[in-house]
Amino acid sequence: MEKTPTIFPFSNHLGMYLVKREVGKSHFQLPIQDFHFNPQKVVHGGVLYSLADTGMGGALYPMLALEKGELCATIEIKMTYLKAARKGVLDCHTVVINKGKRVAMLESEVWNEGKLIAKATGSYAVFTPSTS
Repeated sequence: MEKTPTIFPFSNHLGMYLVKREVGKSHFQLPIQDFHFNPQKVVHGGVLYSLADTGMGGALYPMLALEKGELCATIEIKMTYLKAARKGVLDCHTVVINKGKRVAMLESEVWNEGKLIAKATGSYAVFTPSTS
């Protein structure tokens, strides 16, 4: 599978890649590098959070009415950390649970070396910016 760099500067800075995206689903990867570590030499929780947030936006984006200027933005994400990651590649799989007219609910799982290391649920605002 060909990996595609994301189009967002922050995601690119962290080293994320889009592996696969379809309507309501996404798969992003992030090869672990030394700069991802916290002082305990494990991947910082903020890296996992950013990966889940990017995965959620990536899964929801194809469901938006882009031709009408519809956008999305994170309202909140609840992240549960299950295990530490020290090496290898992080895989984030996201699904849209429900997309309403104004709010979408999503779920992400972050895997490392075959182990589930974090789970996230998130809500996103769906909106069209005003022109005034």
